[in-house]
Amino acid sequence: MIYFCPFHRNAFNYLNDDFRYTGFQRQDKTIIDNWNTVSTPPAPTLKPVKIDPRNTALLILDMENTLCTNPECRASIPKIRNLLVKARENNIPVIYSLRPTATALDVIKPLAPLPMDLVVRSGVDKFYKTNLGEILQQKNIKNVIVTGYAANGAVLHTATGAALRNYNVIVPVDAVSADVPYAEQYTAWHMINSPGTRDKAVLTRTNLISI
Repeated sequence: MIYFCPFHRNAFNYLNDDFRYTGFQRQDKTIIDNWNTVSTPPAPTLKPVKIDPRNTALLILDMENTLCTNPECRASIPKIRNLLVKARENNIPVIYSLRPTATALDVIKPLAPLPMDLVVRSGVDKFYKTNLGEILQQKNIKNVIVTGYAANGAVLHTATGAALRNYNVIVPVDAVSADVPYAEQYTAWHMINSPGTRDKAVLTRTNLISI
């Protein structure tokens, strides 16, 4: 164990882990020990949302066949599909994202893009080195509905990027998923609690979104 004397810049090695120096006491607990005592926060409140189709866009992120393989992601497909149908019926722009090497043919069939739909390719932040920001500006978008996979990947980082760009971010929790439930929970917590997102984000369910 290395101990630092408050009166010297040099570190001194002591073989006795029980050593105590006046005015300087080693703390046995670590931040990990503290984290182990943290209680799980309560489930967030989901709110009904009414959107204006004239300034809203639907984002469908990374819903690729090779990614969406776990039960949670598969369960989100019909939820996203319902939003997709509503969007098309109300002329709401639909914007897809893919990983850099993927193509539109990789999108899960029930959610497949139409020729007029826009597609951007990037890593987890779909604003990064893409024209997503320009697309939203050109269409006078104020609100984005963020769906897809993974909650703690493309959803979290793109939703955060949208909030930081002053868009209102709508996250239907039944239309996002991850490989473990904690990742989904953390993403939801982050969006409504973290600086930069908490004033711009709302959590909802697909059946609570009306047009």
